Amino acid sequence: MPKISTRFTEAFGVEHPIVQGGMQWVGRAELVAAVANSGALGMITALTQPTPEDLAAEIARTRELTDKPFGVNLTILPAINPPPYAEYRQAIVEGGVRIVETAGNLPVEHVEALRPAGVKIIHKCTSVRHALKAQSIGVDAVSIDGFECAGHPGEDDVSGLILIPRAADELTIPFIASGGLGDARGLVAALALGADGINMGTRFMCTVEAPIHEDVKQAIVAASELDTELIFRPLRNTARVASNAVSREVVAQLSQGAAFEDVRHLVAGQRGKGVYETGDLDAGIWSVGQVQGLINDIPTVAELVGRTITAAVETIDSRLSGLVTH
Repeated sequence: MPKISTRFTEAFGVEHPIVQGGMQWVGRAELVAAVANSGALGMITALTQPTPEDLAAEIARTRELTDKPFGVNLTILPAINPPPYAEYRQAIVEGGVRIVETAGNLPVEHVEALRPAGVKIIHKCTSVRHALKAQSIGVDAVSIDGFECAGHPGEDDVSGLILIPRAADELTIPFIASGGLGDARGLVAALALGADGINMGTRFMCTVEAPIHEDVKQAIVAASELDTELIFRPLRNTARVASNAVSREVVAQLSQGAAFEDVRHLVAGQRGKGVYETGDLDAGIWSVGQVQGLINDIPTVAELVGRTITAAVETIDSRLSGLVTH
């Protein structure tokens, strides 16, 4: 297979400039190992594991399935009773993981604790100003999420077509583009806009190895780019999720002035987990990006990564160079 080398692949020791970002309930050993074995960078989702001991076991399970580099996603959420982050970090370091993807609040504490242990940190951001702040505290790379992304796109509503080149103009560290990316065209476009690689979430959900119900994968294939909802907008904590009975109800209630407490029972994490486990698409809210409009099949991870890199190289070598005359 051809290779595309970037600052990101060189800094993080992976073959291909493709990352499977951390996804709640989805970033488990079987998917992460398949991504690693394909030459891309897979991420275990730390908080999918109920305890630090469970995370340590999931890291060990991943090691049994691959000898390639992989990382752990550690999302920093505001909470009255926050998770025991120090113990999760200890499980990461003792498990020999040397790449961590942070998301949510600025990861000052994680950078101070993990960098001395030789861990490289990628911080997920939704704006250039946040990316610059992360760069200033010493992260090794950032992931820039455009408005198209699943999960939390921030409140600026800036698409990747603007956000990626803005980041390229401002940042000095490597960065990967996130949101709306699912094939070779997205990879080539992101590289042309100045990114050093891409992050794919929804696209990796729709693979053979993704540990979610087949009905969810088939729903992604059947859906269009219009089949998402932006929930929590009035609360300025916007999240992009699949359009279903629950998410539409959340949007309706909040638009009529309801408070978070009024919809808490609808958006409970365990309900969303149930979607992935049972295939009941209306059991709860579940994250998916607009890129589902570009997803038409359920390949193996190896097939997906292989064809993405091969087609990207062909596009660069043949189609784009063929447009140039001197």
